[in-house]
Amino acid sequence: MRKILIGLGSVAAVALMASTAQAQQTIKIGLVMSFTGQFGDLGTMMDAGVRLYMQKHGDTVAGKKIEIIRKDSGAAGSAPDVAKRLTQELIVRDKVDIIAGFSLTPDALASADVLNESKKVGVIMNAATAIITATSPYFVRTSIPLPQAMAALGTWAAKTGGLKNSYTMVTDYGPGIDSEQAFQGAFKEAGGNIVGSVRFPVVSPDFSAFVQRLKDSKSESVYIFVPGGEQPAALGKALTEHGLSPKVTKVLASGELTNEAPLKSMGAAAEGIITAWHYDSGHKSAMNAEFVKGIAGLLNGRKPDQFTVSGYDGMHAIYEALKKTNGDTDGDKLIAAMKGLSWESPRGPMSIDPETRDVVQTVYLRRVEKLADGSFGNNEFDKLENVKDPVKAKLKAEGKLNPDGTSKK
Repeated sequence: MRKILIGLGSVAAVALMASTAQAQQTIKIGLVMSFTGQFGDLGTMMDAGVRLYMQKHGDTVAGKKIEIIRKDSGAAGSAPDVAKRLTQELIVRDKVDIIAGFSLTPDALASADVLNESKKVGVIMNAATAIITATSPYFVRTSIPLPQAMAALGTWAAKTGGLKNSYTMVTDYGPGIDSEQAFQGAFKEAGGNIVGSVRFPVVSPDFSAFVQRLKDSKSESVYIFVPGGEQPAALGKALTEHGLSPKVTKVLASGELTNEAPLKSMGAAAEGIITAWHYDSGHKSAMNAEFVKGIAGLLNGRKPDQFTVSGYDGMHAIYEALKKTNGDTDGDKLIAAMKGLSWESPRGPMSIDPETRDVVQTVYLRRVEKLADGSFGNNEFDKLENVKDPVKAKLKAEGKLNPDGTSKK
């Protein structure tokens, strides 16, 4: 009997060792994204980028298996406590090594303390308020801080676009306020005048009344920011219904307004809209053509957007950092490996600023034009290369950033 017990004990010990060894050979990545609700499409598109990257590059890095655990943060931005709870559960219960995703700014900000306490890296694949990366030394971003593009658009509008006055319409939360301030500041500095402004609620806004106020202002131009999901198409429809096409009022915007779905909703009324953005499926490069083809295969013919490319590049940053650490997922080692990374993306050349952990990339100026197939799309007509986030550049100049890129208390 004693021999049998010893034998069983040995088998259990071997099984435990094998289980532990298997666990050590698996790297878990927790994705916190909106897969349902009005922002559900953000999660769908980001996740498609994640899936395509792993399809092309495999699910093993530095000899270790990559396991993805997906969590739905639901109504992104309106319930940041949900995103925080999911982040905690992924780290404590599921034992993930890296967190990624973050559909909207409130979700990322709510999770910063969790990353700080656990010392886990958080890869921001969308949330776009400039200051997010300054709230934790473990954040890195592969999407865009909105002022990066909107300041460029404001300067272009006044200096090159010849516009004298503008009206601004943005969603009333971090990225909207960020983009409003960046556009207004750059536009006024370049000689333009802001004649009025409104802010929409984050959840389920009725755009009609706001668009009527724009029409009543008789401004020669308008700057617009709304988050992705269902809202760009709804706002585009309201503009069309009120007769505010770019032929009547020059429309300037961030890239969400001229993604595939809003363009289909607006049709010919979208022709002439000018945006400043970091990615479009029509960007001309061999890498992007392959990327567009790959996403079409995953999503039944849909084109990729900024959410998709940010998910794709987020996985690239993770893979390359793991190669540099030889699979070590220690948060400090991983974030050190990500600082200064540079690569060629479907969007063009990009890198991670070693001082701020934010993305450095090309900002493209695009105009909606009729394409050869009769549809409408974004045509890139100018670009600014190696653009950094102007907000953190200002904070650094004012001595308000720590050496690790976080804000001084």
